[in-house]
This record gives sequence, C-alpha cells and structure tokens, in this order.
Amino acid sequence: MKKDMNKWLASLPESGKALPILSFPCISLLGCSVKELISDSEKQAEGMALVAKRVDSAASVSLMDLSVEAECFGASVRFSDDEVPTVVGRLINDSDEAEALKVPEVGSARSGIYIDAIRKAAEKITDRPVLAGIIGPFSLAARLFDVSEIMIECYDDPDSVHVVLEKCTEFLINYAKAYKDAGADGVMMAEPVSGLLSPALEEEFSSPYVKRIADAVMDDGFAFIYHNCGNNTPRMLDSILSIGASAYHFGNSVSMKEMLDKIPSDVLVMGNIDPAGVLRLATPQVVKEATKALMDECSEHKNFVISSGCDMPPLTPWENIDAFFEAVSDHNEK
Repeated sequence: MKKDMNKWLASLPESGKALPILSFPCISLLGCSVKELISDSEKQAEGMALVAKRVDSAASVSLMDLSVEAECFGASVRFSDDEVPTVVGRLINDSDEAEALKVPEVGSARSGIYIDAIRKAAEKITDRPVLAGIIGPFSLAARLFDVSEIMIECYDDPDSVHVVLEKCTEFLINYAKAYKDAGADGVMMAEPVSGLLSPALEEEFSSPYVKRIADAVMDDGFAFIYHNCGNNTPRMLDSILSIGASAYHFGNSVSMKEMLDKIPSDVLVMGNIDPAGVLRLATPQVVKEATKALMDECSEHKNFVISSGCDMPPLTPWENIDAFFEAVSDHNEK
C-alpha cells in the first residue's frame, strides 16, 4: 500500500526524527568500494537497508550520485574507490551540439542499476519511506556544458541553454516516473548549481523547469523534496518556493535560521549540518555540539527537520554519524 506522503511530511517535525542525506557511508557497512557500490543494484539496496537498520532516520535516501544522468546523455565520468563519481570534460560546445543532443532512454548507462536498486530497497525497507536521489535540470545541463561554461552561456547563448534544459527536463520527468513505478515514495532533487546564479537567472533557467518535473510526478503518494546547497539561495527564495515542492532542503552555506525566518511556517524545511567539515572531519563531540546548537537555534520553528547540509561523504566515520543521531535523540528527550 502506498504511503500518504503528505500526511507523513506534515507529521515529520513533531516526530523529532532526522532526515540526513545518508547513503554513501554504507560502503564501510558492506565492506565494498564506491566503485563497486555504484555498479551493483543489490549492493545499493542492501546498503540502504543496513543504514536503515542502524539509524532511526525518518526516511531512507538512495545514493546522491549526480553523475548518473549526465552519463546517460554521453558525458564522461571519473570513478574512484572512495569518492563520489564526477563528470569530467565538456559534452556540449556550441548551439549545433545543443540541438543535436538526444534525450536518452531511461535505463541507459547506470540509470537502470539505480532504478533496480530502488525497487529492491523498497522491498527490504518497509518501516519508513524510500526516497530516490535525482539531479536537477540546470545542474544536469551544467554537467553537459561544463559548470563554468554554462554561466557564460546563460548570457552569450541563452537559447542553447534552454534547448538543453528542455531535453534534460524531459529525461528527468521520465526518470522520476521510473523511480515512482519502481516503488519509491518520492525523490530528493539536487539542484545545487542554480544556487550559484543570480536570482533573475535562477528564475529563468532553473525553477520553471524544476516545477514542471515536480508537477509531473508529485501526488499524495509521491513526495518531491527540493535540495539546493548554493550560497545564493536566500536571495532567490520567492522563485524557489514557487516550485511548490513537498519540502525544501538547504545546504550549510546558508544560515538555517535565516531561511526559516523567511519561509512560511506551513512549508517544511530541512538542513543543514556541514557534511564535510563537521560530519566527515570533526570529532564525535563536535558533531554532537553542532547538531545540538542548530536544533536549539531553530527550535521555535515547527516546520524544521534536522538534516545534513548535503550528502555525507563516503568515508564519513560511523562514530560521527552515530553522534549526530545521539544529539537528535538527546534534544528530543530534553
């Protein structure tokens, strides 16, 4: 039976549960490398299940691998044993290549592995929602143009950027629908590159396309959570909120309290413990202190859910992850 995700989201702040983007650290629980994990749907599903068994998270979130969709379009990807895959090089160099770009089939490259992983994870994890990770349209286009180059093209050749965004949006709608059909209870869409734009450019090149994807897949049984860890997000809030997402997730480059002060109280907001500087590199005590401080600072806002600022790096120590959840538990008891 499908979960009522609107009811689940509405009850989330009162539940006191955290919803970090926690997936890649499962490699140490599985005893495998990142390269092995991203190539095996059974390992991904088992990793999600092991994480769910170990921590009292509000939901199980799949790998936030932002290279998968670009690889489907033909981009080159660099793989590593202990780092998240990254796109290298530039696939689109001019307007002719933008026009010639083909929308790939869902299931091509590694996307089929990731969809199968969600299908298997949804069978293994039944005590909480299962959320699939997916990239946002502008962030996908940026990986095809190259992140630096797309910033220039937004001014020099905006028509080509829109051509590519149309194709990215078509693919991402199909991809999100495939996750939905596979049993996911929602998607968490990462659109971080748009957070580097000016508010006017974000309003033109990101939010309208994200909204089309959200409108195509979101319903009572399927949540659409928007993530952006760019530092310009406070300046583009009106545009971002126009997406009408089920919830919004922000990175640690912004003040969580500042965001909550600006966002309506009936809009669910998540974030934003530093995943690298704190969760990955600090001591368990520092993790506990940072988590406690953020929860105390935001406690007056009843629409806040504690989370990591972005996905936790693969080598994040489990002592630190445990400390994060211990701090959440201590805060709830208090």
